[in-house]
Amino acid sequence: MSSKNKGLATAIQQLIEAILKALGKSGSRNRTWHQHVVPFEGDWAVRREGNKRITSKHRKQSTAINKAKTLAKRYKADVIIHRESGGIRERISYSE
Repeated sequence: MSSKNKGLATAIQQLIEAILKALGKSGSRNRTWHQHVVPFEGDWAVRREGNKRITSKHRKQSTAINKAKTLAKRYKADVIIHRESGGIRERISYSE
């Protein structure tokens, strides 16, 4: 690619990023690292907030909570513990 085309491509990219920023839709997704402990197929799972897939599956809720706490501490996030019915039981924050 010639230097003229590279300059044009860079200008277009900067224009698109500026438009997205102005619209409040930046190119990078602002996802959190909050960890949810949720019932899953008769067991318990840890799932990052916003993810469809689970991070890990555990037989006991206490084991899932410990895993979620480890991840939340690493990423300075929260642990959201759900009841078997799906409601939130507790929220633990490890953010600074």
